Amino acid sequence: MPEVKPRVRVPEIAKKGEVIEIKTLISHRMESGQRTDESGAKIPRDILKKFVCTYNGDVVLEADWYPAISTNPYLAFTTVATESGELTFTWVDDHDQVFVTTAHITVE
Repeated sequence: MPEVKPRVRVPEIAKKGEVIEIKTLISHRMESGQRTDESGAKIPRDILKKFVCTYNGDVVLEADWYPAISTNPYLAFTTVATESGELTFTWVDDHDQVFVTTAHITVE
């Protein structure tokens, strides 16, 4: 499988109480398991099945994903900037491989 690359965009600085937008994109083929190869054999399912975002250890968003999610899934959501710290983004695939990236935010 090609390299899985998670990318996130989080504001570097925000005011306390400000609603911030977070954007994520991860390079992953998201094979549904319903297609066949040239010889007619089924291509095994290989999807990202779970996404979790935490903010200083507290869960901001948790989602279970299914085969209908597109290749290289993009996700945008909001949260409230409460304090400076770290956002951690975790994706888990069907093989229980875990892909993690982090972003720091300064709250003034």
